[in-house]
Amino acid sequence: MTTVTYRPTAIAPRVLDELRRRDDAGAAPRPYAYDPDGAPLRCCLRRSRAGERVSLVSYAPLRRWAAEVGADPGAYDEVGPVFVHTGQCAGPDASSGHPFAETGARRVLRRYDGEGRIAGGTLVRLPNDPGHARAAVDQALHTAFADPAVALVHVRAVEYGCFQYEVRRP
Repeated sequence: MTTVTYRPTAIAPRVLDELRRRDDAGAAPRPYAYDPDGAPLRCCLRRSRAGERVSLVSYAPLRRWAAEVGADPGAYDEVGPVFVHTGQCAGPDASSGHPFAETGARRVLRRYDGEGRIAGGTLVRLPNDPGHARAAVDQALHTAFADPAVALVHVRAVEYGCFQYEVRRP
């Protein structure tokens, strides 16, 4: 049996360049130094550190994906807030596994088909052990991609509904 590795996808550098000028809602970003630790950065898929310069921008992940693959998400197109570094960053650490897999947190894994329509979703409560939390996300992704119609999955935080990252079909 082959083990599939699911890779979280950060916002692409070229998209970040666009968002840093004008976000997907048409607004200019307002950079600031984020004092407390912990803003979930979608550019490098880690939490911010005290004093880092970040911007909260509007981002339309499904719209961006649909434009790339020639799909039309129609009414499923959403715009929501995400934190990004104000300037360039090193990008995600490929060895870090699933980002934002805090123990005890709740995540929704929203599935989309190749046309950009919602194809189901799964609510996951991450276990208290960090290793088991990542395994729970992997299992939910395995289940999602078992459906051949699923092209990508958006991982979202339940409490705020925020887009955290996407995972494309391996």
